[in-house]
Amino acid sequence: MHRKTFLRSAMRALLATTAASLATLAHAAYPEQPIRMVVAYGAGGGTDIVARVMAPYIAKYLGHNASIVVTNRAGAGGAIGFTEVANAAPDGYTIGFLNTPNVLTIPIERKVSFSWQSFELLGNVIDDPGNFSVHSDSPIRNLADLVAFAKANPGAVTYGTTGIGSDDHLAALLFERAAGVKLTHVPFKGAAEVHNAIASKQIMMAAMNIGEALQYAKGGTPLRHLGQMSMTRTNLAPTVPTFKEQGFDIVMASLRGIGAPKGLPPAIRQQLVTAVERAAADPEFQAQAARYFAPLRYLPPARYESELREAEGGFRQLWNQMPWGEK
Repeated sequence: MHRKTFLRSAMRALLATTAASLATLAHAAYPEQPIRMVVAYGAGGGTDIVARVMAPYIAKYLGHNASIVVTNRAGAGGAIGFTEVANAAPDGYTIGFLNTPNVLTIPIERKVSFSWQSFELLGNVIDDPGNFSVHSDSPIRNLADLVAFAKANPGAVTYGTTGIGSDDHLAALLFERAAGVKLTHVPFKGAAEVHNAIASKQIMMAAMNIGEALQYAKGGTPLRHLGQMSMTRTNLAPTVPTFKEQGFDIVMASLRGIGAPKGLPPAIRQQLVTAVERAAADPEFQAQAARYFAPLRYLPPARYESELREAEGGFRQLWNQMPWGEK
């Protein structure tokens, strides 16, 4: 009897030791399968390009032969992609880019199954000021010309954005109010579609971030940038005047950070946070981002959260003053 008791105790101890060892190995092995990085906009846009440039560096700093596969889930101003990330299993195998203001404004304007609090914030990467661009064939050379044309031709200025409630759309609404003009909004599923529309002259103006516009211009699209929506001229576009310089107190930009479903295991969350931070600081990544005119601004999770919380309050106030849903 004593021998059986001893054997049972020994077996339990062995099983416990084995389970602990397996748990340790499982943790050490993360990630054991490819990680999906969801981009809520179409291929070829600014977010998509940064995601594809950055993914190998995040994988590099995760180690364990990690791989990250970028998938595009465009539509509904970003809501389709954001929802997919928020609803995914919190196991570390789904992450995604979060674009402001869309991730903040969509839940304000309509009922959706996510808010920015639905995500584990892993760090912000990009801060890209807004901008208006026209085809270089256009007679419009600055914001004063745009106002004069729009007043003479109410509604004739068609402008493309990445969707209702996007930074581009809100900036255009603020400009309409400040200038006393009426423009016609044409929403698309991503910056690449806006680019195609301005290149083919389907629209008169592209409301897109300055980094994206510079990238498309370098790629051969003849664009004229009318103004950037930063406090001061950015290093990316030192010759492009700000809206404030031209008499319009409009400052608007798109943060592009990375998030995961809420509820990640703490150890996996920390691995991802560290990998994003190290990737953002990697000189090779920074050099590649510069080639694509991606304005980097890394924010650790706590600072990123603070910016989102403050921005959400501002957009709720704006919604009360000027609801931006299409009539």
